[in-house]
Amino acid sequence: MLYQRDEYDNLVLAQADRGRLNQVISNLINNAIKFTKEGSIVVNAKKEERENKVIVSVKDTGIGIDPEILPRLFQKFASKSYQGTGLGLYISKSIVEVHGGRMWAENNADGKGAVFYFTLPTI
Repeated sequence: MLYQRDEYDNLVLAQADRGRLNQVISNLINNAIKFTKEGSIVVNAKKEERENKVIVSVKDTGIGIDPEILPRLFQKFASKSYQGTGLGLYISKSIVEVHGGRMWAENNADGKGAVFYFTLPTI
């Protein structure tokens, strides 16, 4: 397949373990699917030029994050889910941090769903 130069103009490069990064993104998307019975799930990546990083977000219109869980969301076994071990977000955050990034989450301002973010340094 041939690519035109302009297809690479918005290319963002980050040095990362492909398998581990796939694990993080898969976990966030699977969680969004699990907690969103109706509505949408949007995955976005945005380059932050000033800080040399990319911000990846997974936003859903599901039930949102229980306020009781929110303060310890990324700790081991923090879950009110009917399935799973409560380790996925803990592991995902650990993977992101090993790559020099950061992970956080918040409920959407309109009260419908949540958004999970992580950053990775760009090269």
